[in-house]
Amino acid sequence: MRALVLLAHPDPASFGAQLAGAAVRGLRAGGHETRLVDLYGSGFEPVMSRADRLAYESGDAVVDPVVQAHAEHVRWAEAIVFVYPTWWAGVPAILKGWLDRVLVPGAAFELDPRTRKVRPTLQHVRLLAGVTTYGSRRPYVRLLGDGGRRTINRALRMVCGWRTPAVWLPLYGMDGRTDHDRREFLDRVEARMARL
Repeated sequence: MRALVLLAHPDPASFGAQLAGAAVRGLRAGGHETRLVDLYGSGFEPVMSRADRLAYESGDAVVDPVVQAHAEHVRWAEAIVFVYPTWWAGVPAILKGWLDRVLVPGAAFELDPRTRKVRPTLQHVRLLAGVTTYGSRRPYVRLLGDGGRRTINRALRMVCGWRTPAVWLPLYGMDGRTDHDRREFLDRVEARMARL
């Protein structure tokens, strides 16, 4: 399987970067072809421009060549693995901006001209996965609605297909975790990715 791993963390020495490395190692050990895209490291611009917005409903919504390259990664992928820290009960702004700018009509879905309903065009994506850390414990995250998980497990299925399987690998209470806890989670991520 071809797997795209998206890292959304500004610090290349972060635990998030280590998690992306574990995901890539596991995927490769499982025989999967992988591409790692570091959104911050690549300088991805998450803000939708006026030109982006005006092109949105044109059927050719990707106007920026950098965004086009990211859309090509998505077209290539059969699995997309999102690796990010949960901030303010959701995905980091750069990842939200990536979703806004890359998964647009013509690249991820079509809008029915009559009903304006979404027609998915990413049915080749056979798996979605989220690897994330939370500063809070699980009950508090659930109380807040876990926006990132909803985005990946629910909203993205609109463009991939409702039956697309999703894997969720969370580490709750990150701020109080020991080095041993973190190592165990890295091992868990690597092992789970190897079994995809």
